[in-house]
Amino acid sequence: MDRLRDQVATSAVLERTKGALMALTGCTPDAAGEELLQRAKAGNRTLLAECWITLGVLVPPLPGAAQEPRPGHGFPGTPLASVPAPAGPRAVRPDTAVPTGRDTCDLDDGFTALGRLGKALVHVATPQDLAGCLLEELAADVDADALLLFRSLPTGGLEMIGHAGIDATLATQWAQVPPLSGIAALDALRAREPRWLEDFARDQEQHLLIGDPPERWLSRAWLPVPTGDGAEVCIGILRVRSGPFSPQARQLLRAVARLCAGRLRSFGPRSEHSAAAAQPVFDSLPGSAMLLTPLRGPSGEVEDYRIDAATAGAVDVAGRTGRQLLGRRILECFPSMAEEVVWHGCLRTLITGEPFEGEPFAYEEVVDGAAALSTYAVHSARLGGALVVTWVRHDSSDRQEQRLADVQRLGNLGWANWNLVTDEGSWSSQAFLVLNRDPALGPVRLADLPELALPEDAPLLARAVRDLVRTGRQFDVPFRIRSGDEVRHLRMVAEVVADTDNKPAEVHGFVQDLTAQRSAELALVESEQAIVTQHGVLRAERTLAARLQHALLPLPTRPARLAGLRVEVAYLPAQSGIHVGGDWFSAIELPDGDALFVVGDVAGHGIDAVATMAQLRFTAKGMVITGSSLTGALARLNTLLLHSRDSHGTATMVLARYDPAKHCLVWAQAGHPPPLLVRHGEVRYLHRPLGMLLGACSDPNFEEARCVLEPGDRVLLYTDGLVERPSEGIDRGLDRFAAAVAAHHADEPGSLVPLLTSVLEGERRDDVCVVDIRVPSGPE
Repeated sequence: MDRLRDQVATSAVLERTKGALMALTGCTPDAAGEELLQRAKAGNRTLLAECWITLGVLVPPLPGAAQEPRPGHGFPGTPLASVPAPAGPRAVRPDTAVPTGRDTCDLDDGFTALGRLGKALVHVATPQDLAGCLLEELAADVDADALLLFRSLPTGGLEMIGHAGIDATLATQWAQVPPLSGIAALDALRAREPRWLEDFARDQEQHLLIGDPPERWLSRAWLPVPTGDGAEVCIGILRVRSGPFSPQARQLLRAVARLCAGRLRSFGPRSEHSAAAAQPVFDSLPGSAMLLTPLRGPSGEVEDYRIDAATAGAVDVAGRTGRQLLGRRILECFPSMAEEVVWHGCLRTLITGEPFEGEPFAYEEVVDGAAALSTYAVHSARLGGALVVTWVRHDSSDRQEQRLADVQRLGNLGWANWNLVTDEGSWSSQAFLVLNRDPALGPVRLADLPELALPEDAPLLARAVRDLVRTGRQFDVPFRIRSGDEVRHLRMVAEVVADTDNKPAEVHGFVQDLTAQRSAELALVESEQAIVTQHGVLRAERTLAARLQHALLPLPTRPARLAGLRVEVAYLPAQSGIHVGGDWFSAIELPDGDALFVVGDVAGHGIDAVATMAQLRFTAKGMVITGSSLTGALARLNTLLLHSRDSHGTATMVLARYDPAKHCLVWAQAGHPPPLLVRHGEVRYLHRPLGMLLGACSDPNFEEARCVLEPGDRVLLYTDGLVERPSEGIDRGLDRFAAAVAAHHADEPGSLVPLLTSVLEGERRDDVCVVDIRVPSGPE
């Protein structure tokens, strides 16, 4: 297993390194593997060592940052950054230099794509929509995996106006690009010519590449969108695959750029939301609302927002309101905006355009000179490149209503009221849901409420309603309704509210859905009944099995004399469970004067185990009595077990034959623990001859062993229930048994059970059968 784990780990590192080389160079898997082998051989290193070194070398440098070799890094004598990446004819095959794919489409396919794109542009409303549309249409034709739209800024930098195929974090990082050298999109706009970045290793040295990491896209194209005498927008095509764009793909992309020029022009110039234009609108708005313009740092990330418009109800922590907030930073006026959930929610709105609604939060404010704790929720929506943020205040009645709605939802109940004077009712929305009634139909009259119940439950509910109206007696009634094919269990509780004349005026109540609880109760009752039934069946089975066992395996009441030996037998049933085991024994004197001893254990419990035990017990005695050897008897018993009703059953066994004339004990075993010999106070286990448990294979080998017994010797045959424990190995159980026998010197009849009790401490999980054979110390 250790060797296999090492092989798996080595293979994983090798494949990871090959993948890195393929991503950086565009080589094939075979070429990457060959390159690693050549490097390892040249450096006199193992292949695994070469893989680890190469993985460390292939960590890409930061975009635009010069990497200097660092002492102590990389291979000895070789700086980390100077280890060459696979390249040349060894790394890239000539037949893979120009990748094949959909971007090798012919001219007719290109015209088809342009026609399809032209139709799709009709439904484009924003630059963001345009980016998604272009990626969807071009993904199959040129293998595009991501698409970016950048617009040039008066300051010389770039502003991202649309993107598709990249995540929100990357879009935020590249939302603003300063006028730096090495920006392929800027170069394309300045030269008004496309830039094809098709060699990743070379492009990474010459340009600042978008991506985290940049290896995510191995080939790129930047195409300026022509608008009159210049170009203001640039389209970026990012591909996961490496290799050049085919001539047909280049021609198609140039045509797409020209096709998009008109659509981009129809969007109009960039919207500039100035305070002068927006503030009059915000002056007429109620509540707390502001127009926020994002302020980005050198990295392009939003560091703060500028307040360009605010309503009169907007108040900051310093007490400034409305127009007093214009031009200030949001984190200066509202530090709570820096809270992580609100801040990231507003960023997502700015990037994706999806509105954000924050969770309610507590805020302490000064009202009439006193501090008051109020609850607010932040909402944000995108307006062009800015955000409209509102603070919605929740008053106490709103909170109470929300709490009541939550209680009804969590308790699966709804309230219902009836006016007894006007005979009109009002229900909560949850009551309609519980009673399975369309809210458009309105509440039912109190007198008609029983009609919603099943016919057999309607009389009880009707009587409760009558008593409630006539006598004012409160009721708590369970009833059932039908909801489609399902029957639901409900509970209705109601009481009367009297007027000033003490006459019933209104009925207040609630209805609760108890279907889940009732179903659980019914399932519990059924389960309890099934357990009781099963317990009775198992108890009856145990009683029957125990009777069969006692009938087939009678226990002697006192020690027996066989072939000059004193033999005592003990059988202790398991204390846990209700199953009877398959442990058994035989101790008889053969016609020729020899003694036969057998101890066996059938796998399993119950009737089947008892039946198999009886079959093996009587067959074993019959075979030995008719002249079969011990090993021959075991081989035939194995065949018998394989062809029995339970072909998967197994059993262990010890067969021993004692010759009184020679004082020799011959024994054989089938997967059974060895006998224990006690001689002159010393205890040892007999060496086990070869033998596999019965029923394990069709052609097992069995051998015999011999032991000459001396006067005073003691031999113990036993089943595995005596020495096995679920939480320990069998060797510990064997040692415990041997130690107990060595410490127990009693020789009188009946001493076997106390010995076994001292060994079997605690609960017994299996039956135990022991045959105690003693050789007399002298003539008896």
